[in-house]
Amino acid sequence: MAATMVLQSYYINVVIILMVALTSCFKGTVAQRAFFVFGDSLVDNGNNNYLATTARADAPPYGIDYPTRRPTGRFSNGYNIPDFISQALGAEPTLPYLSPELNGEALLVGANFASAGIGILNDTGIQFINIIRIFRQLEYFQQYQQRVSGLIGPEQTQSLVNGALVLITLGGNDFVNNYYLVPFSARSRQYNLPDYVRYIISEYKKILRRLYDLGARRVIVTGTGPIGCVPAELAQRGTNGGCSVELQRAAALFNPQLIQIIQQLNNEIGSNVFMGANTRQMALDFVNNPQAYGFVTSQIACCGQGPYNGLGLCTPLSNLCPNRDEYAFWDAFHPSEKANSLIVQQILSGTTDYMYPMNLSTVLALDSKNT
Repeated sequence: MAATMVLQSYYINVVIILMVALTSCFKGTVAQRAFFVFGDSLVDNGNNNYLATTARADAPPYGIDYPTRRPTGRFSNGYNIPDFISQALGAEPTLPYLSPELNGEALLVGANFASAGIGILNDTGIQFINIIRIFRQLEYFQQYQQRVSGLIGPEQTQSLVNGALVLITLGGNDFVNNYYLVPFSARSRQYNLPDYVRYIISEYKKILRRLYDLGARRVIVTGTGPIGCVPAELAQRGTNGGCSVELQRAAALFNPQLIQIIQQLNNEIGSNVFMGANTRQMALDFVNNPQAYGFVTSQIACCGQGPYNGLGLCTPLSNLCPNRDEYAFWDAFHPSEKANSLIVQQILSGTTDYMYPMNLSTVLALDSKNT
């Protein structure tokens, strides 16, 4: 127990030290760097609050550990992955693009375009009705640039976008909320799993190329997490507490092919624009050995009901754990705030086993020399 506490304290201290160091090192340049976020519920900062959709996190106990102690639309008990990256940049958290507060100087910080429920494919998440699909997020990015151009002019807008950091997180829902949503789903009848993965990877490559065409020059692309090991899948598909074999197979096929298209795109462009984050391995580290990271469990969600607290939504009527830092998963699908901080630690300083071709600290150091 004492060793676990020491390890837990060590990891938290490492994250804090890294963030303080990065903030001070790059204060003159990186603190002014814009940050843009695209993707699904893992990175949504509240866009879905403004939509008529069931994919929302706007009711307690979401946000119970956020500074305001109130739900923000983040699918977390507190901060999510973009929040910790913003802290590393020495910047305010990016506001949801649909927020009425995103205007004037706040636009220069960047914007979060993510929307819970979406995937690479347009038919992913159709059960959530009104969500901002990825093609629409990219249209909003164009609209954002027009708005900023009205503030600071087209040349400075291009410079702001080219110098920005971008995070994109897609793919998990294309399996969980599409291919495996129901037995004999339309996509599973259309494709066997290896062919489906090849198809969505080819579509993802088009999305990433479009991001580049819209001005993105430093893009972190996350793979899918260990989607077969989340509490929802343990409750519905797991056997004797084991992860879902099929969903783990899907993630194992998807992530290496994602790195391949990142290599291809960087080679075509002639620059390391895209960086692959092996979030599957980052999360598997604490899923497979939760005690080493100070977690009591990586199987049971903090908030939920049913086996592993993995059924249904997290609501005010759900079971709720007293100490969220002891749980790797906050709800049936999403990491806890502490797990998010561990993932960002690896994005910042992880080896090439976690970040390809380099980690975020290296990127920030390189870019600071070129400014």
